[in-house]
Amino acid sequence: MESVNGINNHKEEREMEGIKHRVESVNGIKMHIAEKGEGPVVLFLHGFPELWYTWRHQVQAFAKLGYRAVAPDLRGYGDTDAPASIASYSCHHLVGDLVALVRSLGVAQVYVVGHDWGAMLAWYLCLFRPDLVRAFVCLTMPFRPRNPKMKPVETLRAFYGDDYYMCRFQEPGEMEQEMAECGTERVLKKILTDRNPGPPRIPKGNGFRICPNTPLALPFWFTEEDLNYYVQKFNKKGFTGPLNYYRALDLNWELTAAWTGAKVGVPVKFIVGDQDMIYSTPGMKEYIHGVGFKRDVPLLEEVVIVEGAGHFINQERAEDINTYILDFIKKF
Repeated sequence: MESVNGINNHKEEREMEGIKHRVESVNGIKMHIAEKGEGPVVLFLHGFPELWYTWRHQVQAFAKLGYRAVAPDLRGYGDTDAPASIASYSCHHLVGDLVALVRSLGVAQVYVVGHDWGAMLAWYLCLFRPDLVRAFVCLTMPFRPRNPKMKPVETLRAFYGDDYYMCRFQEPGEMEQEMAECGTERVLKKILTDRNPGPPRIPKGNGFRICPNTPLALPFWFTEEDLNYYVQKFNKKGFTGPLNYYRALDLNWELTAAWTGAKVGVPVKFIVGDQDMIYSTPGMKEYIHGVGFKRDVPLLEEVVIVEGAGHFINQERAEDINTYILDFIKKF
């Protein structure tokens, strides 16, 4: 296996080179998968509002390093099917997709790397099917134990108010309409460029705080070509599937009652940027650096805080993240 350094020096037009795309039948849906390389499987799971494409740097890197890098569009995203009902986005459906995907790859276990909602799904996978996971590298989203006394949306409203983004996403059709009024390109630009600390809020009205006459500059790590790929896919598929993940939060709470107090029995490395809105959410630093995180995840081996990095850390600091991932998974 060659050194991970220098992976991001490829020219833009070579980012997609050699990546194979196919559609696999999993758990009753058609799932689009991007993959490259041969060797132990590293399964990359994206978050909101993204696609397999968020892992383009990692797919190329780990294929060169002797791994089989696999990055699906998750249920509801990109070129994967998007069932209409909110109930179709429960944690059991989503983990069922991943279990079927792993089986289709013909392997007994995979390394998992998850970001944002992809990390949340990976936590569920580690709880439900730890036998399938060699090790888990978690980006941005720490494990959150189930509170048996309060449902998630009720809890979020109590702590952060009605304008908290997860609360605003609850009403079917409402956020889709607001996003349509803003336009897909500007919504994606706003989300990808936002580095405001603390709990994200979307007030009614101009919730994304978009001024039509003020251009939004893309960050250095995300080009117009990258944005165009995202816009094309979200214009085609829409945001309802991705938003349904949030609308199933209370359903997930009901479905996971049997796992109340369960601990994660998989080796884990956690990585987050110090400018990430999740990390700066009240109570999060105390959980991550206190006794709680290690209590819930006994095999948590390392917590890495990346200075100056925001939420989309796997793109913003791709080379550093590749190194962090490799240093961990090569031990197992």
